[in-house]
Amino acid sequence: MIRENQRRFGFDWPLILIYFLLVGFGYLNIMSASHNGEVLSYFNMSTSYGKHLIFMGLAVILIVLTLSVEAKFYEHFASIIYVVAILSLIGLFVFGKDVNGARSWYGIGSMTIQPSEFAKFATALAVAKYISDIQTNLKTFRDQIKAAAIIFLPALLILLQNDAGSTLVYASFFFVFYREGLQQIYLVIGLSLVILAVLALKFGIGATGLIAVLIVFGLFFLRRKKRTSILQPIMILIVSLVFAFGVKLFYNHVLKPHQQNRISLWLRLEKDPIKLERMKKAEAYNLIQSEEAIGAGGFWGKGFMQGTRTKGKFVPEQDTDYIFSTVGEEWGFLGSSFVVILFIILIMRILYLSENQKSQFSRVYGYSVASIFFLHFTINIGMVMGLIPTVGIPLPFFSAGGSGLWAFTLLLFIFIKLDSNKINEW
Repeated sequence: MIRENQRRFGFDWPLILIYFLLVGFGYLNIMSASHNGEVLSYFNMSTSYGKHLIFMGLAVILIVLTLSVEAKFYEHFASIIYVVAILSLIGLFVFGKDVNGARSWYGIGSMTIQPSEFAKFATALAVAKYISDIQTNLKTFRDQIKAAAIIFLPALLILLQNDAGSTLVYASFFFVFYREGLQQIYLVIGLSLVILAVLALKFGIGATGLIAVLIVFGLFFLRRKKRTSILQPIMILIVSLVFAFGVKLFYNHVLKPHQQNRISLWLRLEKDPIKLERMKKAEAYNLIQSEEAIGAGGFWGKGFMQGTRTKGKFVPEQDTDYIFSTVGEEWGFLGSSFVVILFIILIMRILYLSENQKSQFSRVYGYSVASIFFLHFTINIGMVMGLIPTVGIPLPFFSAGGSGLWAFTLLLFIFIKLDSNKINEW
């Protein structure tokens, strides 16, 4: 009898509650952002909120199916699920549909499916399967390369489809690798390269080289008691300068004009006031309108479906990537804080449960889930508030779209199922 009750009530209900709170609150904001003043028709597939309500119903069915499958299924078939995801990404090059310049969707009648969303949980399963293998040790270079290849393949395919935002999400797996034994030096190198890239774009090669010289040789003389060879800082300096030069070349000759403009606006690179104003109208229009909408909400917000900038459709893509601006305008600082706190609780709860898993597979998958949610959450809100350059990354459970909702639902509820299996094994 006790074991039966454990099987029935073994799911982590706080996570499930947070999920439904986020999805429910997200739907209210999608409704407000997409409503055009017509009589509300909840199941009208011609409206975003009508479609999304149907997507939510299908998500509930997906939850039931996900929780009904044996937990071991996800571990045993992780590789097959990953291969299917990769094939679905490859198929886009032949059968894909172009939307907003990205070939990332399959057209099915009046609906579209975005495989890159589902590839995230498939990659998380594959990473968990590989790392949990008894012979896998992320402290060896060979296994680090193999693990990196698992995330590099889908990331590359998505990048070739001109979807840089979804590609960026795959960087979240390096937090997982670090938890599973990747040396700290990789994170230090990664952070250093990001800082170096920003310095190169902001101040140029000369100033960046001078800063690098001061830091590298300053550290060398501080550590000279350890008898470090002078060749080491010289090599680090050469690599830094080559990387900085490569960043400038990439920015000037590889990035498209609109991508250059977004980075230029973020780093305040443009000095010509006329060109700067033109760039703002073209590339920063969404951001400016989003910031004004959030600022207009004040502390309490204007109220549900009362946002003037939301009703006036000032913010493009407001029911998708810029949905948080609706939260800011209509629910104010209080509502925005509520959303942020919910996401923080969600991520912290997943991390807590991950650390208490009995199997390495479940732990690694849990960390992957938390890392993916963290990157989506921080980048989307940072983008909407102008803290980072604009990239196309949806806010989980808030942005309209069936593919995103279903993929995030699968991502979370597979972990909930794996977590429940730890109780069922008692």
